[in-house]
Amino acid sequence: MSPDATPTRGRSLRSTISSSGELRLGLEERDIPALSGSEVLVAVEASPINPSDLGVLLGAVDPGALSSDGSDLVSAVPEGALSFYRDRLDKPLPVGNEGAGTVVAAGPDAEAMVGRRVATFGGSMWADYRVADAGAVVELPDEVSTVEGAALFINPLTALSMVETMRAEGHTALVHTAAASNLGRMLVRICAADGVPLVNVVRRPEHAEELRELGAVHVVDSSQPDFAEQLTEAVRETGATLGFDAIGGGSIASDILNAMERAQPPLASYTPYGTTVLKQVYIYGSLDFSPTVIERRFGLTWAVAGYLLTNALGRLGGEAFGRMRARVLAEANTTFASRYAQTIGLSEVLDPQNLAAFSRRSTGTKYLIDPSRDRPG
Repeated sequence: MSPDATPTRGRSLRSTISSSGELRLGLEERDIPALSGSEVLVAVEASPINPSDLGVLLGAVDPGALSSDGSDLVSAVPEGALSFYRDRLDKPLPVGNEGAGTVVAAGPDAEAMVGRRVATFGGSMWADYRVADAGAVVELPDEVSTVEGAALFINPLTALSMVETMRAEGHTALVHTAAASNLGRMLVRICAADGVPLVNVVRRPEHAEELRELGAVHVVDSSQPDFAEQLTEAVRETGATLGFDAIGGGSIASDILNAMERAQPPLASYTPYGTTVLKQVYIYGSLDFSPTVIERRFGLTWAVAGYLLTNALGRLGGEAFGRMRARVLAEANTTFASRYAQTIGLSEVLDPQNLAAFSRRSTGTKYLIDPSRDRPG
């Protein structure tokens, strides 16, 4: 294909769970549809691998269980898990929530966009090309690289929505787990700039040190024997009554609620129902797929709920979303900068070693996909 030719076909990574219980991962080459109206064709040059992408990519399958079938990878879905995927059975799903690249073609109403670098989200980004409406992409300014623009939606908007939710629900401080992640580091910067007290929960001493070097004031390490005491003291100092948990499994949500209860002033008279201060934890991630364990030692004024960015944006409203999006773009290479362990081509996603690395969902293993590294032609 010549440099000026409009692409007619492109690869897309697809994940299919069959009704017979097989997961199949592979690259499908498909025709690119004719563009109409304000549609643009983006040549994808950078797309991060987020934990939410892995849920679509792998489902409940351990990447170590995958084996080669030609150029595809296949595995049996664990027994008992198939019913959970009822609505996606036998459908080859595209993967990739967000990314950035260059507009290489456009419909008649968006021809001025050709040649511009843009970021977008909404799925199907692990592909050579992505068709999107011009109104759904964000043009990147010269000072924001394509790599920086690739992760301008999921993590930045999630971090900002946490602070917006805190304010909307009447809280004044936050607790955040897996706090050394890319999102966690963004939240540290946001809260420092906005004067929001933040308790950062990490799982390793080196992660605690990294956050302190970044300027975090309250950092507690769940691997330490006095974790419960440290967490309670940090909650007491900040007054945090709202937590966001990226881990999901185990007792960490319960640990946070118990710390919030212990941090409250003693009651004037005993009641078995605990304090009347609302203690709320939102679970927004699944770094641990084991059951969520709640040990109720914090009375009855508490809540645990799921937290999804799209739902949160709907509750916060269009004005808040516009404010957040403008801030993300203005601070793309400072507050909202991401770190990547490695950049790989689209076909390299199907390398078992790469899959094992980025599927660990641990701090420091975030990968970036650049389809131009191995794009045909």
